[in-house]
Amino acid sequence: MSTAKFLKLGYLKPPKSLMRLVGRAIADFKMINEGDKILLGVSGGKDSLSLLLILYHLKQYAPIKFELGAITVDPQIEGFDPSPLKDYLANLGIPYFYQEQAILDQAESSMHGDSFCSFCSRMKRGILYSTLRKEGYNVLALAQHLDDLAESFLMSAFHNGKLQTMKANYTIQSGDIRVIRPLVYTRESMTSEYAKTAQLPVIADSCPACFSMPTQRDHMKQLLAQEEQSNNNLFANLLNTLKPLMAVEHANIEKLFK
Repeated sequence: MSTAKFLKLGYLKPPKSLMRLVGRAIADFKMINEGDKILLGVSGGKDSLSLLLILYHLKQYAPIKFELGAITVDPQIEGFDPSPLKDYLANLGIPYFYQEQAILDQAESSMHGDSFCSFCSRMKRGILYSTLRKEGYNVLALAQHLDDLAESFLMSAFHNGKLQTMKANYTIQSGDIRVIRPLVYTRESMTSEYAKTAQLPVIADSCPACFSMPTQRDHMKQLLAQEEQSNNNLFANLLNTLKPLMAVEHANIEKLFK
């Protein structure tokens, strides 16, 4: 699809810098195969909306043919309303599944000794998997970027004593669904800039319950930002460190460092 057609529809074509990084990650980790049916988790944040248009654009030109759908899980938390995404996805003509579940109410009765973020994540993942199976999709795409992976790496090292981070492409235990993260080479600043420039319909505070208190991830984000001020190569070095961790099973990670 041409830039002119994107503009006519009210969307700005993803920049080449983003497309190159996503394309390289997809190729390096063999994320997309011929005939894949990919369902993208869209929270309404800048990252998932950026990835939505990147995959939408890639679908038009990639030599590998794949199908693309999107899903939003609305946890029905006060102050968070992703329902405006319905019109946005309808205008793009992308199959869209909008699932509502009162996750906060369930947490109050079912959560025992766990953080709400962890509980919510597990609940959402279950909804995502069940929708993929019901609708015939075989790949779940998630929008975590390099900053997210770096933060997860530090959290795991500092608090769990393990060298691990999110994986770029893996098959879940049941064997019927693959999970891919096409933004693993992409900085958060890039999706932020694209979302702003393209005027994407970002839903503010995509998780108010989590924003209400500082988290370990917030702390790691601040540590990395502070270090990057004096080390311009920080994330390039971290990417080299993280690449083998993105590609192997967690159980085998420590063997790489013995």
